[in-house]
Amino acid sequence: MKTSIFIQSRTCSLVLLLLCLGIATMNGQEIVPRNYIAFKASETLTIDGKGDDGSWQKAPWSQDYIDIEGKLIPDYRTRMKMLWDNDYLYVLAEMEEPHVWATLKQRDTVIFYNNDFEIFIDPDGDTHNYYEYEMNAHNTLWDLFLTKPYRNHGKVIDSWDIQGVKSAVSIDGTLNDSSDTDKGWTVEIAIPWKVITEASNGGQVPENDFWRINFSRVNWKFDLTDGRYSRKKDDNGKFMPEYNWVWSPQGVINMHEPEHWGYVYFSSEEAGGKANFSIPQDDYIKWYLYSLYRGVLQGKKDAEKLVAMPKTILEKAIKPSLDKHRFGYNIWVKSPFTGKILTIKEDGEFRSLEAVSYTHLR
Repeated sequence: MKTSIFIQSRTCSLVLLLLCLGIATMNGQEIVPRNYIAFKASETLTIDGKGDDGSWQKAPWSQDYIDIEGKLIPDYRTRMKMLWDNDYLYVLAEMEEPHVWATLKQRDTVIFYNNDFEIFIDPDGDTHNYYEYEMNAHNTLWDLFLTKPYRNHGKVIDSWDIQGVKSAVSIDGTLNDSSDTDKGWTVEIAIPWKVITEASNGGQVPENDFWRINFSRVNWKFDLTDGRYSRKKDDNGKFMPEYNWVWSPQGVINMHEPEHWGYVYFSSEEAGGKANFSIPQDDYIKWYLYSLYRGVLQGKKDAEKLVAMPKTILEKAIKPSLDKHRFGYNIWVKSPFTGKILTIKEDGEFRSLEAVSYTHLR
C-alpha cells in the first residue's frame, strides 16, 4: 500500500504480544522482525487456492498477522505459509472475512481500494530495488517495481510485471453476496524465480539463504447500496481509514520502510523436515543504523549528534560515525561481530563492505 493511514483494531496487552504473537523488542525500543523458514516443495503444486497439496499440508503456518504498528490484534485472523522449488516461490494465505467482496477487475489498478493481500520483496536487503504485489478476491493483480522507498524519491515502475506469475483465489462463502455470512478467502500464488532474482545479488535462487519479505492485508469498512459493496464514507463524504494487518510489524504506519520487513529463510530441506535459522548479528546493528538514518533524513533535533553516541548491541559496544562529503553522507560503523563496515548512504541504500574496501571509498 502506498499511503500511510490510521488504523483501528482491538487492543491487546504488551505481554500477550511478546509471548503469544512472537514479537520482541531490542533494547526496549526497536521491534525485532519476525522470521519464517520456507521449506522445499516435494511435488509440483497445483495453484487453485485450496492448498491441499501434500507439501502445503506439511508446511508450517506463520504467526497470526498483527496490526502494522505491532500494537493491536486485528478483528479477523490472517496467516500464511511459504514453499519453494527451483522454479517458483509459493505463498498460501488464509484470511478470515465475514463479507468477502471485490469490485476491481482491471490489472494494475490500485488494488488496495478493495480488501486485498500484498507481498513486498527485497532480495538483497539494501532497501532499494524491491517488488510489490497485490491481489483482491477477484484475483485481480497489481505488481510494481520500486527503485527506492518513497522517502528517497525513487521511481515506481508501474508497467513492470511479474511475467509468468500464477495465482488463484478460493472463497469459503460467496463473493459479493451481502445476504449471507462468509468464513473467509484463501489466496495461492506462484512467483517465478527468474523474474524476482533479477534484482538480487548474483541472480540465484536463495537456497539456504534469506530474503527480506513482508506481507500486508488491507481491510475496509464497507457500505451497502442496493446490495453492492463499497468503501465506507464518513458523515463528510470522505472514505474512512482502512485497517492494515501485517505479518512482521513495521512499528510505523508505512510498509515502505523495508528495513523492518521479516526474514524468510529458504531451506533445502523438504516440507516436513527440520531447519534452523538465526538472524545475523550484523542485522541488529543495521536496524539501529536505520533508526539513526531516519532521524537524520527527517531533520530531527540533534539527530546528527545522536549518531556518534555509543550504543550497546547484543552486549557489544559500537560507536557509529556520520561522514559528510560533497555529494551526501554515510552513516557507518565497524561490526564487532564480523569486522565488516556497515554503512547507509544518504539515499538510504545499505551496504556491508570489507574494511579495506570502505577505506578506498572514503
